[in-house]
Amino acid sequence: MSIITLNTRSLPDSAVTTAKIAADAITDAKIADDVVGTEHLTAGEVDATALGADSVTAAKINNDIISGSTELASEPADTDEFLVSDAGTLKRIDYSLIKGGGITVADQWRLTANSSGNGDINSNLERNDGTSVGLIGSAMTLSSAIFTFPATGIYYVRAKFSCESDGSGGNDGNATGTMYVTTDNSSYTQVADARMRVDNTHSCATLSHLVDVTDTSNVKVYFKKENFNTGTVFRGNTSLNLTEFLFLRLGDT
Repeated sequence: MSIITLNTRSLPDSAVTTAKIAADAITDAKIADDVVGTEHLTAGEVDATALGADSVTAAKINNDIISGSTELASEPADTDEFLVSDAGTLKRIDYSLIKGGGITVADQWRLTANSSGNGDINSNLERNDGTSVGLIGSAMTLSSAIFTFPATGIYYVRAKFSCESDGSGGNDGNATGTMYVTTDNSSYTQVADARMRVDNTHSCATLSHLVDVTDTSNVKVYFKKENFNTGTVFRGNTSLNLTEFLFLRLGDT
């Protein structure tokens, strides 16, 4: 019996076919380094178990997937989504749910002429249109002394009353400015007042109140003045804020 010894020189090129190779016969040790490319991988073959912990770096993630390289040039839309970690689990959330409310209404009104007597402040009122005034959002609506809010929310409302006396009713006296609020568009409750002692010069006082405007049709405010001296007037001017009213929306109701 003769024994034939084969070596690589005895095999013609391309002589060994896949049929001649036993299943699982080729081990890692028989595969040359750097020879397995993407063309050798079946789609979907590489799963999470084949990846080492922390093996995927930012450099290997496509810029179209997750990237901070593109600057957002304007405020996101309410429906734009952000990723947040909820106890370690990544979740999506709309921008509308996380954006800050901020001050969306800043409105100011003033008395444009001196006003005497007692009662509601219902005339000679204008929205401030003076030099460099900075108003934000929609204006308050004024009708028959009653101010209506442009949107729901928590509002900081402040009134400053400025008075002077001509001395005709005595050298001095008292004056009061008051604020009333309704929550049902019907019955009003006094919530703040500002009292002044007025002499022959000028005097002023302020009041403030936080108003929870849950319904713009029902929650409204108005202001009253009361003089205890016939010679006392509440001061007004078309270019100066003497007796004035400020409305700031601080956030959601």
